[in-house]
Amino acid sequence: MAENASNWFSREHIVAKPGFSRWLVPPAALCVHLCIGQVYAFSVFNLPMTKLIGITESAPDDWKLTELGWIFSIAIVFLGLAAAFTGSWLDRQGPRKAMFIAGVLFGGGFLVSALGVYLHQLWLIYLGYGVLGGCGLGIGYISPVKTLMTWFPDRPGMATGMAIMGFGGGAMIASPLSVWLMNYFSTPDSVGVAQTFLTLGIIYIIFMFVGGTIVRVPAEGWKPEGYTAPAQSKKMVTNANVHVDTALKTPQFYLLWGVLCLNVTAGIGVLGQASAMSQEMFPGITAAAAAGFVGLLSLFNMLGRFFWASTSDYIGRRTTYMIFFLLGMALYAAVPWTGAIGSMALFVACYAVIISMYGGGFATIPAYLKDIFGIRYVGAIHGRLLTAWSAAGVFGPVLVNYIREYQIESGVPKADAYNVTMYIMAGLLFLGFLCNLMMRPVHEKYHEQPEPAKA
Repeated sequence: MAENASNWFSREHIVAKPGFSRWLVPPAALCVHLCIGQVYAFSVFNLPMTKLIGITESAPDDWKLTELGWIFSIAIVFLGLAAAFTGSWLDRQGPRKAMFIAGVLFGGGFLVSALGVYLHQLWLIYLGYGVLGGCGLGIGYISPVKTLMTWFPDRPGMATGMAIMGFGGGAMIASPLSVWLMNYFSTPDSVGVAQTFLTLGIIYIIFMFVGGTIVRVPAEGWKPEGYTAPAQSKKMVTNANVHVDTALKTPQFYLLWGVLCLNVTAGIGVLGQASAMSQEMFPGITAAAAAGFVGLLSLFNMLGRFFWASTSDYIGRRTTYMIFFLLGMALYAAVPWTGAIGSMALFVACYAVIISMYGGGFATIPAYLKDIFGIRYVGAIHGRLLTAWSAAGVFGPVLVNYIREYQIESGVPKADAYNVTMYIMAGLLFLGFLCNLMMRPVHEKYHEQPEPAKA
């Protein structure tokens, strides 16, 4: 029985039979990414968790927002670490086993967190959602990436964009669902957070298991009908492969690490404070309107992942990132001006495009890695590179929150407290632009040599 179960999870067991449609793989990836994308909606629990004891208002023994803010940061840190340490293992074991383990960790993290809420032990939530859930996030995030690019060698950007789009849009489902569940479970003695965690944990385990059941990998040497690999690679696209350990010795890996980290740092800090920022820069904005603004950003985060990654298949990854950085600098620099003239419409438009490029950066980077290092080890290399996300998950919110606090303490009006931050973000994007500008093909000495043909 145990041996049969082990075989069912093995990579060999999920090799697609002739006639299998590659278009079944993106839905399998979406089952996972729509679930783990919930991380972007975790902030809906922050205020309710400051009233677990007081119910209607915070009691002296309730947790503070500053304490709860670490839950998200811990999860993002462990996302990057898990992706980095399991990338090579995933390449060997295949996506099914990875998706199931991700489901157990991510869903299980909610169950442990529910216990933490019930016992009012914050460390259990740090352990549950932060550590276990964060590991599930990392493994789940990278689990379908290489598989999708192998199924879609003709459109690798579009393929990864389809899946990673789900990660950006997961909050659009999780946010209203979480609020509805908390309202449903709330009583005069409970705000309903523990019951909501328990319910979400079970739902996410089931859906991630469905994705793991559906997923398949192509047979060795499989190509789409009518597809012929280009005999000569483009300037920034290689047909060779660079081993994951060798990739860490190349300047290209660290330049791309900087590209991702700087693009994400600029976006993630703003994403976490979008509601408060809109209300403070435009005092007439209601909480409901600010929530609508956050929902709109989530939509552009999702659509940008598919649009920009698909576009990169035609204009190239390096050019796509050039657009991210140059246009991003102009838009960040323009945000204070939109506040000064009181134009909410321009403010929203600037951030909609900024966040679309933030999401697009995530979806385009796997194909960029494939172009530079080859397809064979791209899953493992992508995992190592996601440590840039871990760093950005700390840098971004810290920059936005602490600079804002310093500005307000210095007597700057709340409406102007974000201006310096926006110019700093534009500066970070300029550094990212320089990293991308220096990108060149990997030197041949790093390429993996083909094995000699057997007699």
